Amino acid sequence: MGIEEAAYVVEKKDGVFEVRQYAPQVVAEISVDGTLEEAGNKAFRPLFKYISGANNAQGKIAMTAPVGQQAEGRKIAMTAPVGQEAVSNQWAVRFTMPTNFTLATLPSPTDAQVHLRAIPARRMAAVRYSGTWSQKRYERNLARLRDWMKTNGLIAAGEPVWARYDPPFMPWFMRRNEILVPTEPAT
Repeated sequence: MGIEEAAYVVEKKDGVFEVRQYAPQVVAEISVDGTLEEAGNKAFRPLFKYISGANNAQGKIAMTAPVGQQAEGRKIAMTAPVGQEAVSNQWAVRFTMPTNFTLATLPSPTDAQVHLRAIPARRMAAVRYSGTWSQKRYERNLARLRDWMKTNGLIAAGEPVWARYDPPFMPWFMRRNEILVPTEPAT
């Protein structure tokens, strides 16, 4: 659709699974309560307003992909990743900012709920799938990714990120979705 995506290099590919090295990113982020499915809807409007001019420069910022969503307040065992529910029902939802911006050059949000932060370079295991944005699909694909990671000797080093690349008006069967799990560096 012609929008900038988060930059990464593929280290390993195995069908729908990959290990990627992501470049550092700057994101606009908001934390919201709710279920996995509700959180994205609640957070989208304030984030979209920020990139549409609700900032101290009143300037527009290009939309990028993916929109990321990550549970807050959960812990995953480093040696045996297993599916777990969000303890606090808090979700961090983020828009990745275009690469021509830094934390210093981004305009400040006018909404106090929206925060800007830098994410350092990181290594992520990924699974790509299409379809609707449902908790059932998320959990099924997260389980597949964790199984693949275990088979390939990859150890989780953080919380899973649900990455959505397409707008809501995209037909469900054409939507690109991914789950990304930070992994320990290769040894």
